[in-house]
Amino acid sequence: MNKQIGNNQENKEEQRFQKNIKKTVKEVIVVEGRDDTAAIKRAIDADTIETHGFGIRRTTWELIENASRERGIIIFTDPDYSGNEIRRRLKERFPEAKEAFLARADAEKDGDVGIENAEPYAIIQALENARLTLTEKREEFTVRDLMISGLAGGAGSKQRREKLGRALGIGYANASALADRLNRYGITREEYNEALRTIDD
Repeated sequence: MNKQIGNNQENKEEQRFQKNIKKTVKEVIVVEGRDDTAAIKRAIDADTIETHGFGIRRTTWELIENASRERGIIIFTDPDYSGNEIRRRLKERFPEAKEAFLARADAEKDGDVGIENAEPYAIIQALENARLTLTEKREEFTVRDLMISGLAGGAGSKQRREKLGRALGIGYANASALADRLNRYGITREEYNEALRTIDD
């Protein structure tokens, strides 16, 4: 897919979201900082809780606990190492939480990576694609499936994984972690194949 086609697809997505009335999210969105909250509120009508980094305070844990019990939560952290570590801690404590992922390309500006850099349409898309983790063990996808699809072990496989993660709303991951996410978030073969067709267009 050439750059012009990719830009056209992104423009169509942006136009589609701009036409929509400002959406409301039922769940409370757990983010890292106040700049993330500001970016989310530009995009949608939602309540947030800020972790203020990795050292989450007891009072913040209590707020998240209450939100999880009363309304449900969506974990939405930056697509970088720190964000992934915060996500992991939250998910360990709240396995029933939904997760939303933002593509790194949508979150990066002048070398800085964060939700606060994302356009409203990208934030809306990420939240619309928020997923639950399945509780039962599932092994529908393996690394071999990814290799067959050009997502592992070949030239351009990293870029294809980035595009697939964005299309499915599950974020970027290496081959092993991507197979795990496909299984963990209940991605079907139909969804997988449709996403492949999208990134190959």
